[in-house]
Amino acid sequence: MPASARALRASGGLYVQILGPLRIWRDGVELEAGPQQQSYLLALLLAQEGRPISTSDLIEFIWGEGAPASALNVIHKYVGALRRLLEPALPARGPGSYLQRRGTSYLFTAAPGMLDAVVFRELIGAARACFAEGRRDAALDCYVEALRLWRGPAGGTLARGSAARSIFAVLDGEFFDACEVAADLAVALGQSERVLPPLRLAASMTPLHEPVQASLISTLAAAGQQAEALSVFRTVRARLADELGIDPGPALQNTHQQVLSRTIMSAVPSGTDEDESSDLVESPPQMPTARPAQLPPDLSTFVGRAEELAILSALFAGARGGGRTSPLIVAMDGMGGVGKSTLAAHFAHLVADTFVDGQFYLDLRGHEDEGVPAQDALHSMLSSLGLRVSSFPETFDARVGTYRSLTAGKRVLVLLDNVGDLAQVRPLLPNSAESLVLVTSRKPLVGLAALDGAHLLHVDLPDLPSARTLLRHRLERSPNRSAAELASAADVLEEVIDLCGRLPLALAILAARLSASPRLSLAAVATELRDDARRLAAFSGDRGVRDPRTAFAWSYRQLSPGAARLFRLFSTTLSPGVSAEACASLAGEQPRVTRGLLRELTDAALLDEDHTGRFSSHVLVKAYAAELFLALDSPAEREAAVTRLLQHYLHSSYHAAVVLAPQRAPVEPPPPLAGVVPERPGSYDVARRWFEEHHEVLHEAVRHSAEAGFGAVTWQLAVSMQPALQWTGRFHDWQDIMQISLRAAVANGDRVGEAHALQGLAGGRHAFGANEEALDLLSTAQEIFSQFGMLSRQGIVELDFHRMHSDLGRHEHALEASERALALFRAADVEPAQVWALEARGRSLVQLGAFDEARESLEAALALSQRIGRKGDEADIRMATAQYLSQVGRRHEAVRQLELALESAVETKNQLDIFQAWILLSDALLSLSDVPGSCRAWRNACDVMHAMQNGGTRSMRDSVNDVGGKLVEVVQYGP
Repeated sequence: MPASARALRASGGLYVQILGPLRIWRDGVELEAGPQQQSYLLALLLAQEGRPISTSDLIEFIWGEGAPASALNVIHKYVGALRRLLEPALPARGPGSYLQRRGTSYLFTAAPGMLDAVVFRELIGAARACFAEGRRDAALDCYVEALRLWRGPAGGTLARGSAARSIFAVLDGEFFDACEVAADLAVALGQSERVLPPLRLAASMTPLHEPVQASLISTLAAAGQQAEALSVFRTVRARLADELGIDPGPALQNTHQQVLSRTIMSAVPSGTDEDESSDLVESPPQMPTARPAQLPPDLSTFVGRAEELAILSALFAGARGGGRTSPLIVAMDGMGGVGKSTLAAHFAHLVADTFVDGQFYLDLRGHEDEGVPAQDALHSMLSSLGLRVSSFPETFDARVGTYRSLTAGKRVLVLLDNVGDLAQVRPLLPNSAESLVLVTSRKPLVGLAALDGAHLLHVDLPDLPSARTLLRHRLERSPNRSAAELASAADVLEEVIDLCGRLPLALAILAARLSASPRLSLAAVATELRDDARRLAAFSGDRGVRDPRTAFAWSYRQLSPGAARLFRLFSTTLSPGVSAEACASLAGEQPRVTRGLLRELTDAALLDEDHTGRFSSHVLVKAYAAELFLALDSPAEREAAVTRLLQHYLHSSYHAAVVLAPQRAPVEPPPPLAGVVPERPGSYDVARRWFEEHHEVLHEAVRHSAEAGFGAVTWQLAVSMQPALQWTGRFHDWQDIMQISLRAAVANGDRVGEAHALQGLAGGRHAFGANEEALDLLSTAQEIFSQFGMLSRQGIVELDFHRMHSDLGRHEHALEASERALALFRAADVEPAQVWALEARGRSLVQLGAFDEARESLEAALALSQRIGRKGDEADIRMATAQYLSQVGRRHEAVRQLELALESAVETKNQLDIFQAWILLSDALLSLSDVPGSCRAWRNACDVMHAMQNGGTRSMRDSVNDVGGKLVEVVQYGP
């Protein structure tokens, strides 16, 4: 049995005390541990005896965020000084017998009998062994000897910072647990006085620890000191009310009642043989266990999650306000690898001190094919609560009842990690409103919220700054990575984060790879990640290390066959934000069936649904789906799925374009494949919104169909997008998709497709001022349309000729083009297009001074537009009418027409018309000397232009500069 502390100090050799203030003895003489930081370093290593602490953690413990650049050198200096203090005969730079280095960490290894914490644990182990053998007196002797080693809180006043304090708190907790066990045993043996000194010390160290205070009260009462016992209870009750605003718990209140009724007494009165006392003690007490403290270690590299922690803190603070009748339950859900478990453990550590009756942790392995059954989980919890297996009730329901009885009124924290379903959780909910239950799961546990009042918290990907901090923080802690290297590779670091989709698990694995391989560069990792086919291979870790593929695989294996198929097919989607209708076409299923499958995929955290009802998958999840798609689905099935998806976008875009701009309606595509479910916008506003929501995926669809050789789909889709791109000011996109579609049409020998692409590209080039090139493109397109007798398309080309000739000041050519267009539209009997031709003719007549004819043409255009309900044309007609009125001197009427044009453009949300109306209104108001009004209109025009793609076109900027120059001149020099 270990010798006492006093005997060890007196017997010579080295003896170190950490169970209280740090003290070092050699040959009975006390030594100075050195400066405060050096003493703190030694105390940390002593408290973690036998377990290494990394130098980065030591730096954080000692200096926190204010660590100097020389911190690591200072650590090494302190270690050297401590080695010489502990082993004076140690050669210079010798490794030492006690303070040893392990890689980038240090640990303290104590010799037998050298460290009081080790002696304490040995004595406690001996006490438990004696008790198990039925030698209760010997067990109490060991407990008393162990408890006498304590002189105060572990480390004394050295502990600072929550992370470091938790290290010393573990030792303190062992002392408190041992005090409670020893008190029960001493009372049972009639030797209460022997444990009163350590109990009083423990009670002074933790004034709000109810089990310790209850042990002190019951032991005082058993020792015949009822008055002091009652005084202790009153003091604790007052302190709980003042500091926490709560009443004593059931255990403390029961102890108080026993003191009042004098039912606490020594089980073996003085002078009574143990045999004679057998009838006074019904049965030997069950050996109490240490207070459970099972939380996994908090991650030292934890960063971010401020929003989630604020929500958790608010829920926790609200629960402590009183009025609850059940435990606070927070169920966190999110995709695999997003950091749910890390967040839950971190928050649990932040609040752990509140739960004085224990903190429990269970990994229910719900992400594995065979999770932990509820009965096995309950077995673990009952064992942790100190119940012997032989005392377990036979039935599951009875065990649940026992668990609830044991947790009634207790302050316990239960962290249930990786939950698979509701059935794993409900039997483990403690029966106490003072408890907290944290749950993590891949899918939202809606049933837990409905039946047990759980708060559901979705854990999303960290934002970019948090992801950046996470990766940099881990790399900066690595001795193989310098700050200069990371600074020089900042752009590559950003790309790596983006290619990982900000997934914390992926970033952590890459950081570990980079730390372990000094020659592996960030650029090489980025190259691996750019390869879509091998992206997930970049995260392969050692055996037993969970990587993203493993995390996703479990979720996939839980899917129904239909959902699994849709998940694989989803890898072919072209951009984030896919509608349910597009998914139905992709799968070739009815929308109702597809919506059910999508719900299954979102519940499994394999897809996300945004506030608009559109679906996306994480970049790494999509890579996993692509691997499965290539491995499990035939080439024919893969081609059919992509074809259905492209046809969905083509036919949906066609239907939207017909509603949005019927006079420019594209060629109707052939009927779609079976299973394609096109979307059909029913109104102008719905069609406009549809294009706004789908412009990115449509652009990608044009590119993909061209690269994959899908023939006419490319140019037909591009042409259907043209009006929407023009009206929203996406001129660069307009030009890009038309160039793609032209190349595809020429490659396929599709002459009609080539003509459509040429006409569309001409409009795009004209928007950038390349007028002569645009005219040549239109001439070629017109020749092809003429060869195929396509009257309506020829008329639209003539309108394009009119617009370009007008911009070049060739108004007679423009008038001729508008009249040819009108004749072609009348021949084709296309009334909506006639509105445009009449408006274009009116504009040219104004420029040529034929005002009466211009007025008649513009009035005819407006009347026809209103008759057929074409509100999208009104703004252009009124702007042309304003031009006519201004030319004939009716400037106030012109301003009114421009205001009406602006109202119409705003109603239809045609950004190009809104810009034109504002800039023309600014010029018109300036001609009336309304400088303030002109300035306001000019600023509004600038705002609209700057909001467009790439800040608008050169011709728009020229218009803004022209009117702005006039305003400057008026302001500086007057009219």
